[in-house]
Amino acid sequence: MKTKELSDRQQRMIAFIRDFWAENNFPPSVRDIVAGCALSSTSVADYNLRLLEKKGIIRRHKEVSRGIELPSFLKETDRLNVPVIGLIAAGQPIPVPDNDAWDVAANVETIEVTRDIIRGREGVYALRVKGNSMIEDLINDGDIVLLQSVNTVENGETAAVWLKSEKEATLKKFYLESSGRIRLQPANSQMQPIYASPANVEVQGRVIAVIRRMG
Repeated sequence: MKTKELSDRQQRMIAFIRDFWAENNFPPSVRDIVAGCALSSTSVADYNLRLLEKKGIIRRHKEVSRGIELPSFLKETDRLNVPVIGLIAAGQPIPVPDNDAWDVAANVETIEVTRDIIRGREGVYALRVKGNSMIEDLINDGDIVLLQSVNTVENGETAAVWLKSEKEATLKKFYLESSGRIRLQPANSQMQPIYASPANVEVQGRVIAVIRRMG
């Protein structure tokens, strides 16, 4: 596809997507494109993205947040399967597999993602979200979250946390307050935060991406 076959707007969008990806190692959202290309609305962006997709210049995975690909920059080796190992909800501790088992865990559902999303991180796994505690961060019931297996996170990061006494797993924003207690903050104005002592909290993963459930 020659660039002269594209409108100026579409050329700007392609350049922005390429530059954004190169700088951030993941693709832009539609709203990023609106802001970065000075478009009037998400509808204008979506219309032109559909045209670019029809011309084979981009690929879109609408069930994935930031699911825009530039096929000319992706090879099969840029893809990998991530295990979907359970629900992030009340129940048993999240069964995070050993690092050596990510790609070979038997009888485990997997989801294909690009290495641009993983960005070289080790120990990445996926969980299905159950509940609406993070809807204001656009993490909805039925979505899949990709997490990196870590046992510490920074304040404000969204984490999968195991509450030992309650024997419950939860997905919340993590804050260590000056008093020493931990606040697990929902992204839902209708819900109250959870407060816990550090001894009762086990961080099991940091959210790195969200894959949307459609319909």
